[in-house]
Amino acid sequence: MFIVISPSDPAPMYRQVTDQVKDAIARGTLKAGEKLPSIREMSKELKISPITIKRSYQDLEHEGYIVTRAGLGSFIAEVDFNRLRSEKVDEIAGELGRILKMASGYGISAAELRRILKRLQEDDDE
Repeated sequence: MFIVISPSDPAPMYRQVTDQVKDAIARGTLKAGEKLPSIREMSKELKISPITIKRSYQDLEHEGYIVTRAGLGSFIAEVDFNRLRSEKVDEIAGELGRILKMASGYGISAAELRRILKRLQEDDDE
């Protein structure tokens, strides 16, 4: 299973599932037309409530990432990758804004954060 639920993650479990499915679609791990595990199967494997998985699947369907067919199951929809990327950029911008505000409270400048980011990028390139 490609989904890992972390109790230490502040995000609710349904959001962790939703975000990880979206990430798997973006990476190409899940492709259009591919069948997702049933709600019951997914909840059993992740050891969480079927209600939690149902909420994730409903959100994914509402957002256009999956299609549910009665009696057949839930399938990955054709996804607009530009929209998916745009949503992720907005999410990252929000997180960076939160980090910038927190850093400012500790007297850490935006320039220092840029240096940290550059160092992390260089470490990642190695």
